[in-house]
Amino acid sequence: MTTRGTSTAAIARATGVPWETWTARLDALGARSMSHPELARRAAEQLEGVVENHEWWAQSVAVAYEQHTGARRPGQAGDGSFGANASRTVAGTPDEALARWTALMAERTEVGGVPFQQPPTTAVTEKWRYWRVRLADGTRVSATIGDRASNRATVALAHTGLAAAEDVARWRSAWKDLLAAL
Repeated sequence: MTTRGTSTAAIARATGVPWETWTARLDALGARSMSHPELARRAAEQLEGVVENHEWWAQSVAVAYEQHTGARRPGQAGDGSFGANASRTVAGTPDEALARWTALMAERTEVGGVPFQQPPTTAVTEKWRYWRVRLADGTRVSATIGDRASNRATVALAHTGLAAAEDVARWRSAWKDLLAAL
């Protein structure tokens, strides 16, 4: 698998280093046989003092390199699992959006044919609202709700721990359908 061009272009813009130079540098360091944490640490060493948020950019470099070498497919987490994401901006405050999402999910004991392993939980911080549930297949779903301008809120769903890349499209579609009901 190759990396997505947009991610490598963003890395090149942010770091001032062309993607081809990154791959040559990392190859020279023996990065193909490194663990993800070691690869990210070595990239961070090269970025410290060069770019703001150098550790974040080092993670981006490490993931893109792993995709470039075929060690990781686009969308694949470090543990080999995949994730599906969907989001929607809705009218109202984060509290109102959380209330609507909670009401939408209140009668459910499953989603997409997979039962909840336990009842969903909610949490509130000053800035964010959260709704979380673990499904019986071992995956997790988290809704993160944040404030937007003009009395709007964004509901962002992350479904992690999916077994295969082929699961992503099915789950993204299911989550988008539910978000459309908000």
